[in-house]
Amino acid sequence: MSTRSTPPQQATLAATLLGYAKLVKYKFVVDFFLALVIVVTLIGPTALGSPTTLVTLLLFAMGMLGVLAAVMTLDDVTGAADGSDDLNYVQVEDTSLRPLDRKPLLTGELTVARARAFGYACLAWGALWWTFAILHTPHQPLWVLVVTPLLLFLSVQYSWGLKFSYYGMGEAVLLFSAAAFLIAPYGLLTGEIPVLVLVQGLLFGFGQLLIAGYSNTNDIRGDRAAGRRTVAVLVSERGNRVFLGLLTTANLLVLVVPVLTGSLPWTFLLFLTPFLVLRVYQYAGFLATGDPLRARSRGIKAFRAVVACMLVYNLFQLVQ
Repeated sequence: MSTRSTPPQQATLAATLLGYAKLVKYKFVVDFFLALVIVVTLIGPTALGSPTTLVTLLLFAMGMLGVLAAVMTLDDVTGAADGSDDLNYVQVEDTSLRPLDRKPLLTGELTVARARAFGYACLAWGALWWTFAILHTPHQPLWVLVVTPLLLFLSVQYSWGLKFSYYGMGEAVLLFSAAAFLIAPYGLLTGEIPVLVLVQGLLFGFGQLLIAGYSNTNDIRGDRAAGRRTVAVLVSERGNRVFLGLLTTANLLVLVVPVLTGSLPWTFLLFLTPFLVLRVYQYAGFLATGDPLRARSRGIKAFRAVVACMLVYNLFQLVQ
């Protein structure tokens, strides 16, 4: 009986493609693309039926793919170059919640030089498609023309270029970037920014922020050694707990205040209650155990829950 084996060239190509997929953290990129799913439920089927809207959405999605790939890639390039990823992923006892396999630059699947070139190409790809999106859409209010290029510029500066996360400003950049991935395409499609869109954008942004905040807490030793001055590095252990508590509180206020002021109906809070419970559970669990990676894992669940809750609410609004 003969057995078939994969030709060496095909095996090498498959391994390389898998390495790039890991480099761009494709699972997290998919999470970011949920922002566009939310936008679709916000604008509704009537607006979506317009060819102009569909083309603009497609152009933004193509650019978003490149920008996100650049952000993830250049973050790993920086982490490999300054040694922080080695300290945070290799020189640790338990890697079950953040496997080393996610870091192809550390496992040798890809070289730093290739990754850097790939990151630059992805950024250029994103800039090109977003330019097409802006030129194509008839909705060009000033705020959209500011937010979209600013998103392109700031998103990659988190740990590359200006390296805002190395100077205690990474949280602000991440909150803006994640929120803008929802707000910017809605603006390009409609030219507007109603309260509901702003709130859902901020909830999306806090969802990503309160994953990264606990990652930074886990990475204090490696980040400090590499000169990366995140908030977790700059403050004491107690100060970091307070900071994460303030972020959690701000996240909940984004949800509650618009309802209390009458800007959004009480049904919005009702639909978002499961997320609210998960967010409180995340922080309370961290205070009880002190385990940042466990809290990070719960943050991922809370992020996906808030997306699901917003989608259900938006669909409910469409059928009313």
